[in-house]
Amino acid sequence: MHSYTNRPLACVLLALSSFCASSALPAFAADLVVEVEGLRGTQGVVSVGLFDKPESFPKQFTSGLRTPADKPVVEVVFRDIQPGRYAVSAYQDENGNLELDRGLFGIPKEPYGFSRDARGTAGPPEFRDARFDLGAEGARIRIKLR
Repeated sequence: MHSYTNRPLACVLLALSSFCASSALPAFAADLVVEVEGLRGTQGVVSVGLFDKPESFPKQFTSGLRTPADKPVVEVVFRDIQPGRYAVSAYQDENGNLELDRGLFGIPKEPYGFSRDARGTAGPPEFRDARFDLGAEGARIRIKLR
C-alpha cells in the first residue's frame, strides 16, 4: 500500500472538487404566475396551457395546469421555466369533461382566453399575437376569459 505524502493538498483538492460539483452554474429558471379572470361562476376547473412553439399553439401545450374555478380570479404557477418566448391559453371547463366545449361552427361554448389578450379572426390567434418573453426574473400575467 502506498502512502500519500501530501495529505493536506489531497484534502484541499477533494474539498474543492466537491464544492465545484455542488455549485455548478445555476440553471436559470423562472416562475410564471398566470392569473385568470372573467370566470362564469364557480363551476368546474380552469385549464391553463403553456406553449413554447408556434407550430403547436394552441393545440399541444408544453405544460398544463388545472385549478378549481372557485373564486373570481384564480392563479396557477408554472415553476422552473427556462427563460424564453411563450404563449398561454386558458379556459373554464364548466362541466369538467376535460375539453373546451364547442357549438355550431366550432365556436367555444365555455369561457376562454389567451396571453396578451390575443384574438383570432376566424379561429384561435396566432402564436405571435399571444407570445411574450419570460426572463430569468419570472413574470406575472393576467388572462381575461371571454
